[in-house]
Amino acid sequence: MGLNTERDIEANMQIGPTDQGMVRIFVESQGIEIPMDFSPEEAEEIAAEIIAAAKSVSG
Repeated sequence: MGLNTERDIEANMQIGPTDQGMVRIFVESQGIEIPMDFSPEEAEEIAAEIIAAAKSVSG
C-alpha cells in the first residue's frame, strides 16, 4: 500500500489545538482512533506540505 493505492475506507478527521499547546490531528475509522500531536512548528510544516501537494495537482 502506498500513496497511490486507492482504498474504499471512510474516515473522520478533526484538527485543533490541545490544552497542552500542541496541534492534534485526530483520525477515526472503523472503531480505531488515532490521535497525533504536533508542535506548532511541525503543524506549520505539515500544512505547507499539504498546500504544496494541492498546488501540484491543481495546475
